[in-house]
This record gives sequence, structure tokens and C-alpha cells, in this order.
Amino acid sequence: MANFMNAEIIAVGSELLTPHRSDTNSLFLTEHLNRLGVDVVYKTIVGDDRSRLTETISLALSRSNVILTIGGLGPTEDDLTRECAAAALGRPLHRDDAIVESIAARFRARGLRMPEINLRQGMVIEGAVVLPNPKGTAPGQWIEDRGKILILFPGPPRELKPMFESVVLARLREKVPPAAIRVRVLRLTGLTESAAEELAAPLYTRYSNPVTTILTAPGEIQLHLKAFGNDEAEAQARVDDLSPQLEAVLAEHIFSTDGASLEEVAGRGLLARRATVAVAESCTGGLLAQRITSVPGSSEYFLGGVVCYSNAWKSDWLEVSQENIERHGAVSPEVARALAEGIRRKACAT
Repeated sequence: MANFMNAEIIAVGSELLTPHRSDTNSLFLTEHLNRLGVDVVYKTIVGDDRSRLTETISLALSRSNVILTIGGLGPTEDDLTRECAAAALGRPLHRDDAIVESIAARFRARGLRMPEINLRQGMVIEGAVVLPNPKGTAPGQWIEDRGKILILFPGPPRELKPMFESVVLARLREKVPPAAIRVRVLRLTGLTESAAEELAAPLYTRYSNPVTTILTAPGEIQLHLKAFGNDEAEAQARVDDLSPQLEAVLAEHIFSTDGASLEEVAGRGLLARRATVAVAESCTGGLLAQRITSVPGSSEYFLGGVVCYSNAWKSDWLEVSQENIERHGAVSPEVARALAEGIRRKACAT
């Protein structure tokens, strides 16, 4: 949205480009930026390469209002974020003796001498505000340049999160103009993604705000409506304008308009009716019971379950006839119905 502040997140580290590590920090930052009304429009992962990282930061400065880098502030030779950010900004670095002394004091408190290599962590970009890091040795930095804000964070989540919450969040609130983002999630079942698109697209494509995204998930389709406004009321009104139109054309397939999962919705219905349920499973191996019990308070309506995988157990435990199994097959609607009837009798479920 052209009239609202946007952000770009750059996660730094060659380990993030392997199958062994993933970036979770950007999810945390996105959530909090959205609460401020800041839209995250780009996320990039870049390895520990000086030219690529400098190029990535330069590109981000050219197209986004707020740029947040994650990682690359450690003491080793491959921790390049300070140098690359300085190069992208065209500013020099200088050593901050107060930072160096703070790092040295942390080592002394543990009875250790600070290695010479940690001096790198005392290098600060000209004009930067140093962001203290009580959880580690790598301070962050806040730089404002030609209307842009560049924030350098350490990589470990245990360091990044406290730094954001205790220092950066308040500074951002002062800089971000009044804005709000509101999201509504419509969750559907019984439709393919293409079928949902066919019904919904004629409506949502008429709107540039809210932005509608269709996503697939196991056993369901989700429509995410994200609206922008100068305040919460305006953003909410934009969601409330489009959402009922989509709900009307998708009505019989929607099971949730507030983001609740299918198991949560089923649980609400059971509670409202003061009903109870038990499950008999075969090929799902306990998955159904796991989903039901993942909802807090499900013990109010869920009695229990059994996994009857072999045909013998289906017959011995839940009295499914061998004739039924042989005629229709163990994996069939008829046998599934017989399993449900059997567990209902055994558990005295309603």
C-alpha cells in the first residue's frame, strides 16, 4: 500500500541457506510490525558474502521504508553485516570504546579475558544509535538515512526479541505514522483451491485494499483478508465490507470466520449441545484423537479413542463383523460407519 509504511527483513547467515537451520526471527518481527500498521513487503535470506550482502542492503534501502537485518553481528570474520551496511550507506565505521569495555566486562565477570577478535563487535556505523544487548555481546544499531530506517539485530532469538521489545518497539512507534492492519481468515473445507478461487475471485479482485490471499492447508482452504487503514476502525471497516460478500458465495463450505480450526469449531458445537464424542481409528493411527485433544478444555466432551488397525481388533474390540470387512474392505465407508457405531456403544458417547 503506497500510503502506508512498509518494511523489509534481511536474514543473514550461510547456515540459513542449508536444510539444517531456518529463520524464525522474521515471523516474530512481522507480527509486531503488522501490529504497528507496518506492512512487510520483502523477506530475503543472504549468505555470508560481502558483495551479495552489500547489494541486498542497498536494494532494500532503495525500495523500503524500514529495513531490519538479522544476524552477522558476531566477532568472527564471516560476521559482515556492520561492514556491508556501512558500505551500502556510504558511511564509515568507528570503534566505540564503551561497547568494547562492556563486552570485556562480560568476559571478566566469567573470569575470562576478552579475545582480540571481539573488538569487531565494538565497530559502529557513523551516526548510528547503539542498541544495548543485555543478553549477549553483539549490540544492535539504529541508523536513519534519507528518510529510511535501518536496524541491525543480532541473530539469536534470545537476544533479538528482548532488544526489539525493550528498545526498538518504542522508537518505531515514534517514527511510524498512524496506521493499522487488520486480518480476517476464512477457513473452508469441501472445496479445492481452484474451485474456491473461481467463486471468490470475482469479488476480491475488485479490491486493492483489502488484499486477499488464498492458501492451502491439510484438509482445508484459507482465505486471508488483510486490510490497511489510517486507524483500526478504518482497517476493520474495509475487512467488514468484503468479508460478508465472500461468506455469502462460500457459505456452505466455511467452518470458521475467526481463524478457529475445525477441531475448535467441532468442540464448540459439542459443548453447546452438552454432547460427548469418542473415536475409533485405523489408518490415521491416533491423528483424530490428537487433533481433538489439542484444543484446551476438550476433556469436557472427548471421552477417549482406540486405534483398531488389524481386522481382528476391529472385530474383537468394536464388534465389526468379518462379513462386513470381507464384503466392503477394511478401508470403506461401511466399515468406518461400523467402527463409529462400535466405539459409541463402548464409550457410551452421545
